[in-house]
Amino acid sequence: MAYATYQDVQIRIGKTFNEQEQTKCTTLLDDAAVLIDGYNSNASADAKKIVSCRIVGRIMVSNDMEIPMGATQGSQSGLGYSESWTIGSGGSSGELYLGQTDKKYLGGISKIGSYSPIQEMVPYED
Repeated sequence: MAYATYQDVQIRIGKTFNEQEQTKCTTLLDDAAVLIDGYNSNASADAKKIVSCRIVGRIMVSNDMEIPMGATQGSQSGLGYSESWTIGSGGSSGELYLGQTDKKYLGGISKIGSYSPIQEMVPYED
């Protein structure tokens, strides 16, 4: 179940979708809901809606620029017919991903260090 509608995404990115884009956006919103729930299913409904619009909006905007899926950098030239793209691996154009800000909206916390599940089994003494 999606947490936002294609109309919500349209408003945020300032673009009216045609029928094909509406269908694509709706499908991506369903996918985004799975990604969000996998990260934190207990996040507030408002946070889930905002993050859904953010991560799907990134894809819908990048489609307008004709950026290849997975590209992190690109360049184009004019009459020299030059075009080059750098394809990345983690969270890039054309891919659904949760950025740092998205994770904060969903209640994620940034910690430096490590955690072991067995540390709770050992009594702590001051």
